[in-house]
Amino acid sequence: MRKRTILLLIICLICFSFIKYKVEKNITKVPIKWVNDLNKDFSFKDKWSYPEGIFKNEFGQLSCDSGICLGIEGMKRGDGKILKDSLEAFYKIVDTTHIYHTLKSTTSVYEWFGSNFINFKKHVDNSIIGKSECHISTHSSLNIIIEDDSITAWIDFHSITNLGRHKFPIKKGEIKIDKQYFKKGIIKAEFDLTFLNTLDKDKVIFWKGLIYSNIITNN
Repeated sequence: MRKRTILLLIICLICFSFIKYKVEKNITKVPIKWVNDLNKDFSFKDKWSYPEGIFKNEFGQLSCDSGICLGIEGMKRGDGKILKDSLEAFYKIVDTTHIYHTLKSTTSVYEWFGSNFINFKKHVDNSIIGKSECHISTHSSLNIIIEDDSITAWIDFHSITNLGRHKFPIKKGEIKIDKQYFKKGIIKAEFDLTFLNTLDKDKVIFWKGLIYSNIITNN
């Protein structure tokens, strides 16, 4: 069980990291439709979740599984209650930050059971890379590169089965981005993308939804 938890954590770390892939010359690029007022329901941005593995135990305490939060061994009783004299130390280790949602989407990709977060980072060449986060049950991430007035995208699939790792490149799609919010450093967008399924040509892979995410800069 512990080995499985470690494997899943490695998959999640890969999904969380920003990787600048070399974009092939013949890769599909989708033009951005810049709009001044993207009239969609972005209320999901006001919802939040705790970091992966954080939950409220039967004693009303915010807790974490030992397999995910390392260093908390011995701080809880057998029934899961955090020891009173360990509370301060426990919450120095365990992150209970409220993380606001940045993604609302649906997809037909493999091993995906939801994701509420996508993070964007601006690089020194002015390209902006976005990557959705994986978790224990979701092993596919959406990747978007914004360059000038177009995007390219792909899906990274890190299977926990013998399927291994696969990259599904974009085939076609459309994306609308609110220009006024973009100038403020926020990706406010609606997208509908289709990807090339390199595992099964008869299964269509799509990913569509809404994004509301700040752009991380190194400044």
